[in-house]
Amino acid sequence: MSGPHAPIGEDDLQAFIDDRLGAERRGVVESYLAEYPDVAERVATDRRLRDSLRADLQAKFAEPIPLRLRIASIRAAQRARRAGVLRRAAAAAVIFLVGGGAGWIGGRAHEAPGARLAFGGGGVAPVAEDAVSAYRTFVVEVAHPVEVRAANEAHLLQWLSKRLGRRLVAPDLSEFGYRLMGGRLLPGGGGAAAQLMYDDPSGRRLTVYVQAATGTETAFRFRQEGEASTFAWIDHGFGFAVTTTAGREELLPVAEAVYRSFDGGSEAGPAQKG
Repeated sequence: MSGPHAPIGEDDLQAFIDDRLGAERRGVVESYLAEYPDVAERVATDRRLRDSLRADLQAKFAEPIPLRLRIASIRAAQRARRAGVLRRAAAAAVIFLVGGGAGWIGGRAHEAPGARLAFGGGGVAPVAEDAVSAYRTFVVEVAHPVEVRAANEAHLLQWLSKRLGRRLVAPDLSEFGYRLMGGRLLPGGGGAAAQLMYDDPSGRRLTVYVQAATGTETAFRFRQEGEASTFAWIDHGFGFAVTTTAGREELLPVAEAVYRSFDGGSEAGPAQKG
């Protein structure tokens, strides 16, 4: 069911937060929020996150547009890409005719539908996907959950900072009951990525994931995949993600603390109430 009378879903709430709804649908969502104060409070919190992150990045928006992002440059790049596609298509046709097309097609048929290209895309979604994948891979490890343990924290952070090209810190999450176990270097986003792992007294594990990322999304994005919950965001050319089995409301203040740690320890986090 679609249209103004369709049930309110997460996509509607995200569109409302980002001011992307039409007037009619916006009225329906506002009526829904008036009926459900707990959801309204969550939406208000997400809006504060968005506004705070946008304010933090306002200086970047005020800078002159880089040459690579100007219309003339983009059009020139598009023309070059189209020419490259035509050249590759022609080459593929030659390979198909000369080398035997049936085997080539058969090999491509084994690819998973909708698979994301290793160097394609941009934004928060690929960061969250990579973070969840790394979380699922290493959170179950007993003998080797991390590559370098917390006892060598200084060495770990220096090593990861050098490989990622930015200064990394290990956020202090002790107020939430988590202690640093250590971390590891991973491939991610066409380059290097870092994963820091924490655990609490019950043995529950949490990971903080960092990789270079493209995109201009300045709000936290929440992702639920099975038992794994993730908050992800992009800031100054890097994507960040916090993943664990906690629910959204429990994970949000942890994500805010991680954000503040990487933002240089600013006093007001993205969800701070005015």
